[in-house]
Amino acid sequence: MTAYYWIKTAHVVFVMAWMGGVFYLPRILVNLAEAGVESKVRARLVLMGRRLYRFGHMMFGFAFAFGLVLWLGYRVVGDFPTMVAPGSGWLHAKLALVALMLAHFIVSGRWLKGVEAGRKLPSSKALRWFNELPVLLLVLVVFLVLAKPF
Repeated sequence: MTAYYWIKTAHVVFVMAWMGGVFYLPRILVNLAEAGVESKVRARLVLMGRRLYRFGHMMFGFAFAFGLVLWLGYRVVGDFPTMVAPGSGWLHAKLALVALMLAHFIVSGRWLKGVEAGRKLPSSKALRWFNELPVLLLVLVVFLVLAKPF
């Protein structure tokens, strides 16, 4: 059972690190949209965004791997609690919301790559709204994990 808690701890830590990128990358896009033609500022923001996007993908990969072990570890390690049982519909809903959050992160990265290629971003107001979507998704994910309503 000790291994279960270490793996769960690692999963939560990597999820938290990934969420930092999920929250901050759209904010970098807002700053890019408002930077105008200042080439030094834009270059710095693009560099920061590129590094954050790469970091976020690595953190998501680790969080996904540890989450997979939590989900299916009972098949390999004898004292792992199972999350695959009747009444675990919350897990499927959580995974769907995480998939939406990952799609949001990927769209942010595509927009960043588009800026590097010279394409225009949506307005800063639209990007500010886009920046708020992961907060709503995270609230729902946390509720599902804590309450396990179905």
